[in-house]
Amino acid sequence: MAHLLRMLSPRGISNIGSSSRSTILTHRAITATCRNVVFPSQQQALQRPSSLQNLQSLRAFSATPQRMKRKQKARKEPRITHIRYYLYHPLTPRALRFSRNRALRHWTIHRAWKLAQRNRFEAQERSLERQYNSMYSACEALRLMDNDGFTESDRESLAGLAPHPNGSKEIGRLYRIAMLKHEIWKGVPIEYARIQTETPGHEPWNHSWRR
Repeated sequence: MAHLLRMLSPRGISNIGSSSRSTILTHRAITATCRNVVFPSQQQALQRPSSLQNLQSLRAFSATPQRMKRKQKARKEPRITHIRYYLYHPLTPRALRFSRNRALRHWTIHRAWKLAQRNRFEAQERSLERQYNSMYSACEALRLMDNDGFTESDRESLAGLAPHPNGSKEIGRLYRIAMLKHEIWKGVPIEYARIQTETPGHEPWNHSWRR
């Protein structure tokens, strides 16, 4: 197409009239270009549906707001809005640009800080795991013992120990009492009963609540 436009320029037209050979070549070029535009080849015709499908698939990820019915506002994608806000916000600092040595020092300090954070997190996880295992072992011991502090295996091993008069009813009684949660929040204000989270809730404070 660019070759055809060069030929149709004033300089190209003057060159066309200079010789009959250039006229024949120009006529052939114009004919081939028009044939490709008006009657595309079979390969180009087969490629058109795939390009249309690609356009339709890309429209779903377009940043342009989609128009709804008349007299309605355009629908905005909240994710794209947030990305634009945080990328182009005036308070967003510019990206760090360091030299090679300074970038290496920055990367070393950053990795050391992340390693220290990971070690501290793993230590906290191990401490919580030990506490959980201790509580589980204590509850399991309470579940298997009776009021006297003996399990069935202890009574069987001790030959002179008589069986419990109430039978298996008293086994696990201490565990059941420990698992009761009646009036657990009696001495604590209800405002402190909310589970502590890292993010605020949908309703920060319930002003309509009365004791």
